[in-house]
Amino acid sequence: MLTTNELADYMHVSASDVERLLRDSDIPKEERGGRLVFRRSEIDAWASQRILGMPDRRLDAYHEKSMRGTQNIFDHAAILPELIRSTYINLDLTSKTRSSAIRDMVALAESTGNVFDSRELLTTIEARETLCSTALPGGLALLHARNYDAYRFERSFIVLGRTIQTVPFGAPDGGPTRLFFLICCQDDRIHLHTLARLCLIAMKTDILSQLYEVPDANAAYNALLAAEQAVLPEKKAADA
Repeated sequence: MLTTNELADYMHVSASDVERLLRDSDIPKEERGGRLVFRRSEIDAWASQRILGMPDRRLDAYHEKSMRGTQNIFDHAAILPELIRSTYINLDLTSKTRSSAIRDMVALAESTGNVFDSRELLTTIEARETLCSTALPGGLALLHARNYDAYRFERSFIVLGRTIQTVPFGAPDGGPTRLFFLICCQDDRIHLHTLARLCLIAMKTDILSQLYEVPDANAAYNALLAAEQAVLPEKKAADA
């Protein structure tokens, strides 16, 4: 269980931000002994879904806060070079359904050697998708586990898959999905920051159209790293 102050740290927001969320949102909470407490598993699912649905300016603001919250974890502002490799990318997935796409992405994650229990990972990702789809407009889905577990992975990483044909995955715009990221993080702060970073890249750059067209994993990897550089605060300031 998290206290109000611990919740603020977890979500990379201030105490006043938490007060606003309690007043204006459906954040899951309980009252025990006259004080509010929060279940980490419920907050994780709620916070992840909130990031996926954030409008432009609020995503920018949250992303900058989450950057500050992970400065002691990452050596540089760019995090994708530490999380993904070209060998973590498969552009020829044969998935045709929601279930097969999830299975194929878990298999891709397992192939990295960083997953301790692929069956457990599959179960928790399926549970997360049952709760609410992680698909976004534009043909992208950002898969992740329903609950945080520090001992699920050898290291934090992400994998990227592109299906040969489109998959119905419950996107809010009703469109099909072909691009799947699976976020596998040991630390809850890394998870939320990575989710925000990928959302920002998808929103602010043309990375989705690039990933539909790239011929191989190396090209996809280089496109991702270039897109990340384009949304970093220091890069945007230099271009202003």
